[in-house]
Amino acid sequence: MKPIEIIIATSKHLHYAKEICEVISDSAKVRGTGIAKRTPEYIQTKMTNGNAIIALCDNRFAGFCYIEVWGHEKYVAHSGLIVHPDFRNQGLAKRIKEFTFNYSLQKYPHSKVFGITTGLAVMKINSDLGYKPVTFSELTDDPKFWAGCKTCTNYDILKAKEHKMCLCTGMLYDPANQAKKKEKWYDKKVLKRLKKIKQTMLASNKQLLLWKK
Repeated sequence: MKPIEIIIATSKHLHYAKEICEVISDSAKVRGTGIAKRTPEYIQTKMTNGNAIIALCDNRFAGFCYIEVWGHEKYVAHSGLIVHPDFRNQGLAKRIKEFTFNYSLQKYPHSKVFGITTGLAVMKINSDLGYKPVTFSELTDDPKFWAGCKTCTNYDILKAKEHKMCLCTGMLYDPANQAKKKEKWYDKKVLKRLKKIKQTMLASNKQLLLWKK
């Protein structure tokens, strides 16, 4: 297989936007998880303003991720991380995430980097980069960020919990603490147990919400 190149997306890559959205949507359906939907137009905006990363293999779309800026650059988040099915199980997601992480630190050196995810693999990657699990209260309070969750299947739970808790786990990297030694907190068994507890508890709440309707 030819080498995969990871680069900063530009207006030259706008024609990949529709395929990127389709792969993100299909992946969520296969995993059976909630996910905020993206439109091709939104992805194209990220490409034109220099906040998107794309992986290509001989001009074929292989992977993608983009950067969102919140609170007047107080926070940045990496979203839409996806690898095309034909290029999975090669460590590409980690490469894209690391590229995006380093690029965002260069472009927004004073911003805290955060994310919310249900994926154990993403949690592992984030942990290796120095992220720490945090409560939602330590993340941005920008309503536009949380509005992006409205198309997620779990949004009713998030809303009922007043944006303080959901199936996602919040993670944060603070560049102000980068001089401190990174401590690996990731434990797959612990995270699986945590995820199961949250799913059980929040599923009960979701049933209650449906009953109230």
